[in-house]
Amino acid sequence: MPGHYANCSGSIVELMVERRWPRTSLSSVFIRWNHRELRFARTVIFTIAEINRNPKLLPGITLGYRLYNGCGSENLIRAAIEALNGESCSGQMIGLLGHSSSGISQYINYILSSLSVPHVSHLSTCACLSNKKIYPTFFRTVPSDFFQVTVLFMGLSYTEDFLSRIEDYSITGKQFIGSESWITQTKLTSAERMSILQGAMGFAIPEATVPGLGDYLLTLNPLEEPQSEIVKGVWADIFGCTFTPSETSAMCTGSEDLLSIPNNYAAFTDLRTESNVYNAVYSFAYALHSLLQCKNGLNPTTGKACVSQSQVQPKDLLEHLHNVNFTTSTGDRVFFDKNGDPASRYDLVNWQIGENGSAEIVNIGVYDTSLPEGANLQVLNSKITWSGGNNKAVRSVCREPCPPGTRKAINKNRPVCCFDCLKCPEGTISNQTDSLDCMACPPEFWSNENKVKCISKPTEYLSYKEIMGTLLTIFSCIGVFLSLLVFIIFFTHKETPIVRANNSELSFLLLFSLILCFLCSLTFIGRPSEWSCMLRHTAFGIAFVLCIACVLGKTMLVLLAFRATLPGNNMMRRFGPLQQRLTVVMITSVQVVICTLWLSTNPPIPKKNMKYYKEKIILECAVGSAVGFWAVLGYIGCLALLCFMLAFLARKLPDSFNEAKLITFSMLIFCAVWITFIPAYVSSPGKFTVAVEIFAILASSFGLLICIFVPKCYIIIFRPQQNSKKHVTAKVQTRTS
Repeated sequence: MPGHYANCSGSIVELMVERRWPRTSLSSVFIRWNHRELRFARTVIFTIAEINRNPKLLPGITLGYRLYNGCGSENLIRAAIEALNGESCSGQMIGLLGHSSSGISQYINYILSSLSVPHVSHLSTCACLSNKKIYPTFFRTVPSDFFQVTVLFMGLSYTEDFLSRIEDYSITGKQFIGSESWITQTKLTSAERMSILQGAMGFAIPEATVPGLGDYLLTLNPLEEPQSEIVKGVWADIFGCTFTPSETSAMCTGSEDLLSIPNNYAAFTDLRTESNVYNAVYSFAYALHSLLQCKNGLNPTTGKACVSQSQVQPKDLLEHLHNVNFTTSTGDRVFFDKNGDPASRYDLVNWQIGENGSAEIVNIGVYDTSLPEGANLQVLNSKITWSGGNNKAVRSVCREPCPPGTRKAINKNRPVCCFDCLKCPEGTISNQTDSLDCMACPPEFWSNENKVKCISKPTEYLSYKEIMGTLLTIFSCIGVFLSLLVFIIFFTHKETPIVRANNSELSFLLLFSLILCFLCSLTFIGRPSEWSCMLRHTAFGIAFVLCIACVLGKTMLVLLAFRATLPGNNMMRRFGPLQQRLTVVMITSVQVVICTLWLSTNPPIPKKNMKYYKEKIILECAVGSAVGFWAVLGYIGCLALLCFMLAFLARKLPDSFNEAKLITFSMLIFCAVWITFIPAYVSSPGKFTVAVEIFAILASSFGLLICIFVPKCYIIIFRPQQNSKKHVTAKVQTRTS
């Protein structure tokens, strides 16, 4: 209000009050005063007077103000420039309070930010203003629109126009969700509109009580402020009178009763927005109070040199405005976050019809971001009235909510209440209704059938209880039984020529090693453990080397036996029983050393393989050192190849029982099995990898047992006449003649 000042010796708080132009026709132009903005301006006056009466806040300093009036956004921006250039008590403006409109606040802050002038708004709610890169000096005491879940998101004037248009279409039974700009404006209601708006709900600026403010606002009187054209204009607008003689309107006396007729200025039942104006003014006062504090030559808040009253600059006030944190006499705690926003607190309100048929704004809950997560929204469902006066919550007109186990897929081309419910993919869950995303289960868990819960993945390994494990166990036991049976047959006939002909000691040692081979296959069955993982590969490697060492010894014995029949050859004496034992021990010792190095450096360990199958865990033995694993197999392969070559060379030698031929066949089977094993082992998944390895062990062991010992057992049991020294000697002589 031009010309209305308080005595000032300190900072100036500038406020712009908007005067709007209504619709313009070709024939006439007239002014409509904004009653609400006048109410905000008088709230500033009331608050500054209250601050100046407080001896503890800004002692020795009196706050002043300058109010600017504009018509439309262009004049308001022009007023902001005028405020920057105009003279105040201290020679320059150090802070600005306003505007209500977010759009105008944006333009004003473009101007103010370049000069580091702090700017606090009481009603500019656009979330865009939280961007400190664009609006670095902007603060507000009203929450940002970022936190409002709204359907009818528009300003008060647009809402009023919208409702007036849909009245003609008799639209009822629709649930309106509104923003804070109109949800508490009962002036929107009429008998016709209540049928449309009954049950509407939305976020509202919280109710507040500022002692004395309501009474002060109602003391508006043009006789007490004869110099104010704004007060006169609003008064004339309310009562339809004029302060200048007119033939069409009655003269205003100033004694009219402000509450005698409905009007926008006095149409407040609470002080929701006015409390934001109140807090905005106080934020400037507390920032200035903090700025002017001095202790030992330093400001206790910033640690910088003290600033005197005459040295106050806008940028200094801006720095302290970031740090204000106070509680007003009304109990409101005021502070700003890094974006210049206050804690977002709203009342959740509901439009209901009172006993007299008028609209009532009923608080049905509260939303407060300063409360712990999960307790931000508190709703009193028992107090809610839904559209059409129903007590039952309305449902989406398009489809039912998405149940747990599905996710809500929004279609951008359809209304928000229309969506698709997609079943969660394997390995993900949703345990809430209308989940926007499906959560992935942890690595060792998988989704259940309904995709609502993560359960432990089933584990897979070759078990004794399953058919494959049972069959392999049976064959292993059969192999052990047959080896023991052959051992018994050979032991009971150890003095017969056929047993003695080819070194019975090596035969018994070979049978013992075959028993070990059959038994070590059992270590591959069952749940992998540390000892089973280390035992299965090392026991198998050593047992097979011992087995092949015995076969190699028998092969060399066949070759030397033929050489011994030649005149002057004494090789048999050099390769006696002691040398044969040493050969077996040396060959086996190399494998023992390899296995020892393997176990001492990087041994096989149990492993949970979750890569091959997503829905289950394969329990297997990681080989640890790949070099150690392939060294064990490679050594066995080299010995088997050497044994095969020697046996092949000795296949036509005139031994009585074709020992070399039998060894050749056994080594041929052995090599074929293990050559086939390598690609099968690499490509087999999960427990089938273990089954392939057991099969290779059993197949090669049965090959040695059958090829080397079954023909001899057949002669011992079914052809005893051939098991004689005479028959052996005669056959050898026949072959050598």
